[in-house]
Amino acid sequence: MFRHVIFLSFLRQESLHKITTTLALKNEEIQNFICCLKQSLQNLEANSTRVQEDLDSEFSSLHSVLDELKEGMLTRMKQERASRTYELQNQLSACTKALESSEELLELANQTLCSSERVCFCAHSVTMAPAFRLSLKAKVSDNMSHLMVDFTQERGMLKSINFLPVPATPDILVSECQVCDNTITVIWALPEPDPKIDHFILEHRRTNHDGPPRLREDYPWMVVEGIRQTEHTLTGLRFDTRYMTFRVKACNKAVAGEFSEPITLETNAFVFKLDSGSSHQNLRVEDLSVEWDSSGGKVQDMRKEKNRTNSPMHSPARSFPVPMMSPKRTPSARVGRDRFTAESYTVLGDTMIDCGQQYWEVRFDKESKAFGAGVALRSLGRFDQLGKTSASWCIHLNNWLQQSLTAKHNNKARTLDCPIPDRIGIYCNYEEGTLSFYNARTKLLLHTFRTKFQQPVIPAFMVWNGSFSVQTGMQVPTIVLSGQKRNSGTSSSNASLT
Repeated sequence: MFRHVIFLSFLRQESLHKITTTLALKNEEIQNFICCLKQSLQNLEANSTRVQEDLDSEFSSLHSVLDELKEGMLTRMKQERASRTYELQNQLSACTKALESSEELLELANQTLCSSERVCFCAHSVTMAPAFRLSLKAKVSDNMSHLMVDFTQERGMLKSINFLPVPATPDILVSECQVCDNTITVIWALPEPDPKIDHFILEHRRTNHDGPPRLREDYPWMVVEGIRQTEHTLTGLRFDTRYMTFRVKACNKAVAGEFSEPITLETNAFVFKLDSGSSHQNLRVEDLSVEWDSSGGKVQDMRKEKNRTNSPMHSPARSFPVPMMSPKRTPSARVGRDRFTAESYTVLGDTMIDCGQQYWEVRFDKESKAFGAGVALRSLGRFDQLGKTSASWCIHLNNWLQQSLTAKHNNKARTLDCPIPDRIGIYCNYEEGTLSFYNARTKLLLHTFRTKFQQPVIPAFMVWNGSFSVQTGMQVPTIVLSGQKRNSGTSSSNASLT
């Protein structure tokens, strides 16, 4: 019985503890809400003062416009009055003088008639009297009705003055948006036409997630302001994420509306980095740039790698097999392999291609003694040079004795009769087994390998006594896609290499 009482007491205490904890949390929420309300009151006071000042300023400006308009119209009335007064007074003065002259002539004529002397002279003077040359029509009218005003319509407009409405939320027309050639055109529309819209604000950010934005994204919103049309094109983009998210809002002279529902567009671009961990020790790899270094620019990196490899965390007992991943974002295509050595001055990309159509470009020093770019299988040996085994396909520049550009595979080469570009575009269609090389500036096709890839391939490069840089995050250019369709079945193939 005593235990039962103690147990009931414990339950009551536990229940009371839960209630007090809940009440304490509720009190904290109420305190936070009170702080929010106080802050809202302060904001309301500040915002009310601001909009009242804006209203006073707008009406003062309106009064100033009306006063200026009134002053201008009064000035015009005064000028018109003065001009007409001057004309009428001149005409009145001329008529008065003519009348006085005529009266004098009449008196002279009457005297002449009475004396019968100098009749001929008097008759001639009367005939030449100014009164006969005088126009008895007023030069200007006394009517001023053309300067009357009627502000009925304007009064109606003034009476319709009201607070600016918040602009409606635009809708992004996903079906009309375009993503091609590393540009994105976003098109939107308003629910109804609004002549008070001044401009639009477009925001975009990169993301690797489809669907609506998440609370925490890796990339910030980028802002494009002052857009006057209902569409905008972003050019020169580098797609290093799988998607881009967009939203837009409308603005009038005073206020901005709400953002549209965000939409996500897929970029469809191939992104990779260079695997500096397996590159030849004479290649200095920095991000996507590579330079040949005869002194062995990787000595320090090799020492660091040796120390790291000898640490317990990287001992053989802790090694695990690395599974093959999808074509995009493979962490490292050659994890754990030895560096290329001897005369294989090679560096690989860190991302495999096992599906789809991919495109990247490489810019190289045309004075390099040797340069090559293409793709290779994972099985490419550390002593293997690009194009000299069946595990790689490349286009190769040779400046050793005379300058030449060749397509190489399985130790067979074909000399390409074309100007040597300084920038090459590489197109790979994994399913079709197509590997094409283009002059990246003119998009002129240089060569196409046609094969059947049995394994995933990796972007591969080599350089000796020279340098190059790679550009990734690119979509397949439209002109390349259309050219592939036209040239299907007509381009050169492996079998034609000699």
